[in-house]
Amino acid sequence: MLKNITLGQYYPTDSPVHRLDPRVKIVLTLAYVVLVFLVTNWLGYGFLLLGIALACALSKVPPKYLLKSLRPLRFILIFTFVLNLLFTGGREVWLEWWIFRITAEAFYRAAFFSLRMLFLVAGTSMLMLTTSPIALTDGLERLLSPLKALRFPSNELAMMMTIALRFIPTLLDEADKIMKAQMARGADFESGRLFERAKAMVPLMVPLFVSSFRRADELAMAMESRCYHGGTGRTRMRVLRLKWQDLFAVAVLAALFAATVIWG
Repeated sequence: MLKNITLGQYYPTDSPVHRLDPRVKIVLTLAYVVLVFLVTNWLGYGFLLLGIALACALSKVPPKYLLKSLRPLRFILIFTFVLNLLFTGGREVWLEWWIFRITAEAFYRAAFFSLRMLFLVAGTSMLMLTTSPIALTDGLERLLSPLKALRFPSNELAMMMTIALRFIPTLLDEADKIMKAQMARGADFESGRLFERAKAMVPLMVPLFVSSFRRADELAMAMESRCYHGGTGRTRMRVLRLKWQDLFAVAVLAALFAATVIWG
């Protein structure tokens, strides 16, 4: 049940996308997010779909694995679609019942916003699937390093974000084990009304919180015993250097950006 959630999971393989500099991948992902919000017609979504398909093919990530990241959003997508469909006005009325009016403009807007959310999640999932937590930490730390002049804790922020992403799959696995243990004792998490199902999650959340606090304490003690400190004086096993593949990836996204802005 919980193993279908791929948020924060890294897909280990050797591909051109995996070998890209993490700083470049983070910047490209941010540019992609901006590009998604600039799209104003269906042709622009076609360019975005082409970009996602190209990234998926070059990264050797199975499409079904990428689609798993969209599965937890199905209820949010349905809710957003229905909300826009019922409460957006328009001239060409398709169906009218009681206080609700379904128009062609409402359907267009609902489909447009739902696709925007899908493309946002798919693009950010590609970053998580193709970048290891260690590489993501180094990339974030290097990108935020200019803010040290303003006494911004870039090292601590990068480490906190990476540890949070690193422990998402661990906590999901722990929650799945606790859920199976509770179901073996007769607990029911899937039947009943919404309030009853939420109440049944209490025996799952309490041991999960206890386990997460224990893991956090063990990690803090391990890092303190190894005298961990970020920033000045810390050596790195892998020094980040830009290569021609990174510049080529930037050029490809720049071309996609220009095509989407001009025709999308």
